[in-house]
Amino acid sequence: MSTIERFNEHVMSTYGRYPLVLEKGQGRSAVSEDGREYIDFGSGIGTNSLGYCDEDWADAVCKQARAVQHTSNYYYTKVQADFAAKLSEVTGYDKMFFGNSGAEANECAIKIARKYSFDKYGRDAKRYNIITLVNSFHGRTLATLSATGQDTFHNYFFPFLEGFIYAEANNIDDLRSKIDNTVCAVMIEFVQGEGGVNPLDKSFVDGVFEICAEKDILVIADEVQTGAGRTGTFLTSEQYGVKPNITTLAKGVAGGVPVGICLADEKCSGVLTKGTHGSTFGGNPLACAGGLAVVNKVSGKDFLGEIKEKGEYFRKKLGEMSEVEGVDGLGLMLGIRLKTKDASEVCGKCFENGLLVLTAKNKLRLLPPLNITYDEIDRGLEILRRVME
Repeated sequence: MSTIERFNEHVMSTYGRYPLVLEKGQGRSAVSEDGREYIDFGSGIGTNSLGYCDEDWADAVCKQARAVQHTSNYYYTKVQADFAAKLSEVTGYDKMFFGNSGAEANECAIKIARKYSFDKYGRDAKRYNIITLVNSFHGRTLATLSATGQDTFHNYFFPFLEGFIYAEANNIDDLRSKIDNTVCAVMIEFVQGEGGVNPLDKSFVDGVFEICAEKDILVIADEVQTGAGRTGTFLTSEQYGVKPNITTLAKGVAGGVPVGICLADEKCSGVLTKGTHGSTFGGNPLACAGGLAVVNKVSGKDFLGEIKEKGEYFRKKLGEMSEVEGVDGLGLMLGIRLKTKDASEVCGKCFENGLLVLTAKNKLRLLPPLNITYDEIDRGLEILRRVME
């Protein structure tokens, strides 16, 4: 029995998988069970931010695995303290909660927002609604699915949670019309990833922050996909010149080890008190060791500058392809609009030719490792060019 047959015999079929068994990887290339090499422009949906088995990252995780792999949150660990201190230094947030995924980080953000209003305005105010944007994606738990502004996800799992209102992205009048005394927060992605790699307009973001400041409504930024350097600044909010009350991180921040982080500003840092929230594996020493290695490398000014330069290089090269209509996104988070071809079909053909890419809605999506080389970019784009042209 093959690996794939054995896999399908025992694992639920919740994913549309390619017939590929990845056995190992090095740098920006993955190697299959049969020895074939693939250039990876997807990096585990943006999670392998330093590619496969980066030496500094691997050394940090292995060293921690030989020291202590888990303690529970009844106790303190130095590695979690070091990771939190580094994140605080880089992001400007003093307090954070550690979980295991983007959905868990967003659940934490939702709880902080609702408890903030509960504590300040009381239960009778019923100030618990959170406005999210049409085309958003915030996770696959019941709460974060309910927060997700895409009808396609609102099926099967009824009843969904109340307390979420959807406003049109980049339409400040629509958002303003939906704000009343029951709203406690507005939740945004600066670039809607699963929604098609669409950046928000700066004027819209400014409007959101202005309205929320006037009405003591919190702003939550879901930076699960955009954070940790992906767009060319450690947090994408830096490019918009704003600081949300709450920011969530996951995916690439630990380089491939599961982690979710909810960062809170001074206004929100004391909302969750003893016993109001928890996570068995949150702040796991292995995740914190991997995260510290990633943040130490990714947060450097020169490293972040290279991400922007590589993003522009991608855009230039993609713009020379006759099938490419345009490129959306920021930094190394790119959505490619195609003129005539179907993005899913192109994605499949790229796989057959040794290149791993992603899709988002009707676009090709690229989330390459942040330390990808120009030679690897050229090799991957040559495969994409051949597939399309």
